[in-house]
Amino acid sequence: MIHLSFSLPDPGSPWWRTWEEAKQADPGGIAEIDLRYKYCGVNVEMIVDGVEVISKRRFVTLTDLALSLSHVGRRISAGEDAAFGFTEGEEVIHLRRNGDRIVVSSSKRSWQVTVEPEALARAFSDFLRDAYSCLTSEIPGLIANPVIQRISPK
Repeated sequence: MIHLSFSLPDPGSPWWRTWEEAKQADPGGIAEIDLRYKYCGVNVEMIVDGVEVISKRRFVTLTDLALSLSHVGRRISAGEDAAFGFTEGEEVIHLRRNGDRIVVSSSKRSWQVTVEPEALARAFSDFLRDAYSCLTSEIPGLIANPVIQRISPK
């Protein structure tokens, strides 16, 4: 089983300010670098078969993670290996094909877990749909942003 989710930070948190600052900008014109590294911080969690892949205590920018998972999903679907990391830390999560399964591992921790590609694709797709929905409902002007359009559900 794969659990992949995010939550908005508490009001008053420094991470909440990343949403407030984005709301004050021109949402349709926010540059990719700012969406990836400056705005829209969330608390994220990923658990695969009981293994904590991403700690629920980790904060990341939602757009950066969504774009990374979109890229990883395309690579995995194409039969290629993939990885994603976090600007906020050194850890890299590796996803490698092993026959008809995907092996997920960390560059910093000793765990390893194996998942079905379909389950991983479904978890990523659900995450991307939820990320797009959250971004565009919290900041409606982001609908017109070309960076956010890249994570739009098809």
